[in-house]
Amino acid sequence: MIKITKSILKKVYPPRPPEVHKYDYGLLLVIGGGEFYSGSPALAAMAAFRAGVDMVQILAPKRAADIIASFSPNLATFPLEGNWLDKEDLPVLLSMTEAAKQVAPGKAAVVIGGGLGRSEETKQTVLEYLTGVSGVRHVSDTESQALGVVVDADGIHAIAKNLEVVKGKNFVLTPHAFEFFVLTGKEVKSLSFEEKTRVVREEAEKLGCVILLKGKKDIISDGKEIAIAESGSPYLTVGGTGDTLAGICGSLLAQGQSPFLAAQAGAFLNGRAGEIAAKKYGPGLTAIDLIEAIPQVLN
Repeated sequence: MIKITKSILKKVYPPRPPEVHKYDYGLLLVIGGGEFYSGSPALAAMAAFRAGVDMVQILAPKRAADIIASFSPNLATFPLEGNWLDKEDLPVLLSMTEAAKQVAPGKAAVVIGGGLGRSEETKQTVLEYLTGVSGVRHVSDTESQALGVVVDADGIHAIAKNLEVVKGKNFVLTPHAFEFFVLTGKEVKSLSFEEKTRVVREEAEKLGCVILLKGKKDIISDGKEIAIAESGSPYLTVGGTGDTLAGICGSLLAQGQSPFLAAQAGAFLNGRAGEIAAKKYGPGLTAIDLIEAIPQVLN
């Protein structure tokens, strides 16, 4: 069992060479948002930038995209037609994903799910999109040859309808306890920590991808190894800190890290930034406070 410490940051953030170019450190697509939740993809994108990715593009239904565009000049948004994700959006999603792979070969990744909603049409669209993007299992802990995808929140409810879309692919799934139940049918909330780690490893092995079970101690497994991130705070139950985690993991995937390593470093970085923010804000902590603390962890 791997206990994640700050040393993992040196592994995923080696010194940059003197000459680099745009997209050498990744292009991340964030697909999310809907009629009600517009903040989710914005938080993921802002956390991804703070975690070092070169560029983030947000693909969201029009209302959410327009709102997000007003948050910051750093956020590039593409408004999809309609108020929620549906099949009419598939050609745009697939073409923009392919364009990202061409612009940033080997350094493109996706975060999908936050704020999308759970209508049957939206869930089916997510499934068809994930089926349409390539995703071959990673080669090693330091080299990834396929599009990396983080599936979070409503995206987990979508893939639970057809788990074949994630099997053997470069995917990181980031459920909390209830979403883990939706995904696997396994209730883990009442289990001992040792039992939880066993179940997470078994389910990751079945799915052939990485599972990051969020909790007091985050449990990460690729089906072979288990890693534990103990960083964090009780105040991270506040809305939006799961979005920041997904964004950080996506950022690291886009920078070329393997799913297992990206999930480990993402869990540590999100938790440690949360600890720093919690010391300052306590029960008043917000996800924005966590994002602003990320540079303190990295420097």
